[in-house]
Amino acid sequence: MRTQSLAHSTYQHQYHLVWGTKYRRKWLKEYVKADLLESFLSTIKRHPTLHICALNIDNDHLHLQIEIPPDMAVCEVVQLLKQNSSRSLKKRFAFIRRMYIENSIWSVGYFSSTIGINEELIRRYIEYQGKKEKPEQINLGFS
Repeated sequence: MRTQSLAHSTYQHQYHLVWGTKYRRKWLKEYVKADLLESFLSTIKRHPTLHICALNIDNDHLHLQIEIPPDMAVCEVVQLLKQNSSRSLKKRFAFIRRMYIENSIWSVGYFSSTIGINEELIRRYIEYQGKKEKPEQINLGFS
């Protein structure tokens, strides 16, 4: 996992995002996937702190591993990607435009999960903090 920096922060924020097509329609065919990827890359180009690590597109949903900086909300990034790709694919493909005349081509919701360093390793690291240099414990009478 890459370590990124902004002016006053250093971060490793990766997310696993999943969302589907509206009504789970199976229109994400091979010839549509290339344009969808191009749309995502166009959005990323306008927001250079975003980075797509992995993408897998099925016929009715997609999985995305993406780095999102701490100054952007996950919901904001999902909205950007959905909105821009919806607009782009509706312009490019008449059958998509006919299916979703005024609506978005994506379902309303999405799944989000963080991807991080080994959870157990972090837990042990936090528990260990301060133990090495910590002076002898003073009993204040609290239990």
